[in-house]
Amino acid sequence: MTNAARKPLLGCIADDFTGATDLANMLVRGGMRTVQTIGVPAAGTRIEADALVVALKSRTIDAADAVAQSLAALEWLRAQGCRQFFFKYCSTFDSTDAGNIGPVADALLDALSPAGDAPFTIACPAFPENGRTIYRGHLFVGDVLLNESGMEHHPLTPMKDANLVRVLQRQTQSKVGLVRYDALAQGAGAVRASVDALKRDGVRMAIADAVSDHDLYTLGEACADLPLITGGSGVALGLPANFRRAGLLADAANAGELPRVEGASAVLAGSASKATNAQVAAWRDTRPAFRIDPLAAARGEPVVEQALAFAREHMNAAQPQPVLIYATASPDEVKATQRELGVAQAGELVERTLASIARGLHDLGVRKFVVAGGETSGAVVQALGVQMLRIGKQIDPGVPATATIGAAPLALALKSGNFGAVDFFAKALRHLEGEAQ
Repeated sequence: MTNAARKPLLGCIADDFTGATDLANMLVRGGMRTVQTIGVPAAGTRIEADALVVALKSRTIDAADAVAQSLAALEWLRAQGCRQFFFKYCSTFDSTDAGNIGPVADALLDALSPAGDAPFTIACPAFPENGRTIYRGHLFVGDVLLNESGMEHHPLTPMKDANLVRVLQRQTQSKVGLVRYDALAQGAGAVRASVDALKRDGVRMAIADAVSDHDLYTLGEACADLPLITGGSGVALGLPANFRRAGLLADAANAGELPRVEGASAVLAGSASKATNAQVAAWRDTRPAFRIDPLAAARGEPVVEQALAFAREHMNAAQPQPVLIYATASPDEVKATQRELGVAQAGELVERTLASIARGLHDLGVRKFVVAGGETSGAVVQALGVQMLRIGKQIDPGVPATATIGAAPLALALKSGNFGAVDFFAKALRHLEGEAQ
């Protein structure tokens, strides 16, 4: 592609693959033609789009590596001509006291701040449409605090504190403040005044309250002049309108159009979240499913071959059916596996196994994949050699249909573990089929 006709307006860096598609989904809903890259493209690669989203796999790696990858993505996005930048992380603020949200935000803020200017950005993971709201700096998931939502049991980033000001402050030497709901309720002007006051007090990053989509639109308008915004995908709701008001973005009702994709379908699930466990259970009630046992894989048993044989049997049946292949398990089962294999080793084993299965499914003719879990999605798209995605219409809040860019396109739905209705897998497959019509 060439960007001779249009330079991108917004350059985004996401710390995982499903988070990237979640953000891109929001931008497409706002009428921005959006392309997602898998990792940082080669220097000189030019893309025509209104928004670019670079998907990294940096959420749980060493903080120094996450910073280096994020700065490389920023350099590429700046070379594309982007006017504003967005660092996207999960709506449940997934991180540890060592990072990576704070260190990456600090590095991006430093790189984008003109000499003599007081650097400042907001941090707002709110996504009310999916039940994530922030009030007085505390993150709620539905009606409960973050640390009571099940996220306290996350195998890699257990979230045991709902006070995001405290969480972020533990990750950064920068002073962290709060844009209170009181300012949001009074409109964008009051938010800008609150930001000015925080900057005078030496604050570089501020958690921003938000309990509704209206608040996110207000935040977006108030942050139109900030070089960097950080948050979940929700705060991106208000950004397309800024570019439209500035005369830089035309209406694009067809921003989510995707090409036709032929071929078989399959579902892969690696997330251990409550939502994905429920989705797996719903599928198993009526459709074929094969469970991957990480301990069996660790013992050297041929689980990849067994899974592919199961898939082949159902694909070649008189009435072919898509299959679900999953490693999803309960928190207790996950902990038992981690005790035996180690936390990092267990996660890497699941990702490696599902990636090998994805390659095998592709060899069998599968061209439409639904994938559950951020880490799993990252492993699968890398295994399939995916480099760029065009973003289509929304399937469920936070999850769009996508299609790879190239001569032999694939249709993909990449789902964050916590997202999607109980019937998401079946709905996503129907949607991918519909996108092909």
